[in-house]
Amino acid sequence: MGGGNVIESTSVIVAVLLILAACKVGQAVLEPVVFAIFIIEIAWPMQKTLRSKIGKATALALTVVVTTTLALALLSVIVWGGRQVAEWVGGNLDRIQESLISSTAWLEEHDIFVFALLSDHFDPATVVRMIHAMAIRANTIMAFAVIVLIYVVLGLGEADILTGRIATLKNQDASRRLIAAGRKIGVKFRTYMLVRTVASIATGLAVWGFAVLLHLEMAGAWGVLAFALNYLPYIGSLIVTAALPLFAFVQFGSFETPLLVLLGISFIQAVIGSYLEPVFSGSALSISPPLVLFSIVLWTFLWGALGAFLGVPLMIAALTLFEEFPSTRWIADILSGGRAAAGELEA
Repeated sequence: MGGGNVIESTSVIVAVLLILAACKVGQAVLEPVVFAIFIIEIAWPMQKTLRSKIGKATALALTVVVTTTLALALLSVIVWGGRQVAEWVGGNLDRIQESLISSTAWLEEHDIFVFALLSDHFDPATVVRMIHAMAIRANTIMAFAVIVLIYVVLGLGEADILTGRIATLKNQDASRRLIAAGRKIGVKFRTYMLVRTVASIATGLAVWGFAVLLHLEMAGAWGVLAFALNYLPYIGSLIVTAALPLFAFVQFGSFETPLLVLLGISFIQAVIGSYLEPVFSGSALSISPPLVLFSIVLWTFLWGALGAFLGVPLMIAALTLFEEFPSTRWIADILSGGRAAAGELEA
């Protein structure tokens, strides 16, 4: 790299750090905007196809209706699965307590008093604050969804206008690169969601079948939750892998079945994550696993659960922008393991 490129790259890195700081400070304002842009990038081809057949206004309305319906269907499935688990926990508190006592007997024989440690460090006020925070968060979900919907409607209606404004920039080279990057980001977002959806369906079906095979209670709910949580890379898989053996232990009261469940779920996650997802994504999403994990941790810290979901797409978008400009292409080369072949992801 020449001296000019070094200065430009340094400026980009500083800008990225400032953007991340702004994302943390302005979370409430930026979250719905970024989420809406993500949805727009995925839904845009549908509107573009429909617009040539039924007109712009009707295409926009139909695209919004279809997108909203799919989102509500997914949310309903998640709520159903979560409610099933919550009701099971509420109806089996005695079994859970018995399982905890029996599981800690060996530890207490070796002078490790688990319940004593928990009571010493347990603060009921903390639990109350957590429940209160969850209730507040639940009350804000509807408002968040409405804001996102408004941004999606406005964004889909203004997409062509924005593209036209970018095309008329004085710096035609930057204009061309920005438009190309936007198209590639849209293709990669749709590829990413296709991969995650196929992997999530496969994970949900596999977990459901495995739970039925072992006669686990709430097999359907576990399949649904495994499907939904798989949209959170690493985190969702970890939750399912940890939770299912615990519930199996409560149900069966022995260590053999939970161990079998742990091995089975780990095998399912490994096969789908290491084989199925790479087959579907190919080289279109060439991001190194450590970078994926870093993205999830970073954006979970910045934006919580939504950040865990958007972490990988945001990294994909950043790498695509870096790849498009010569001064930052070396960053994309290092982090993605090499750029895709020219023309591979043309819109």
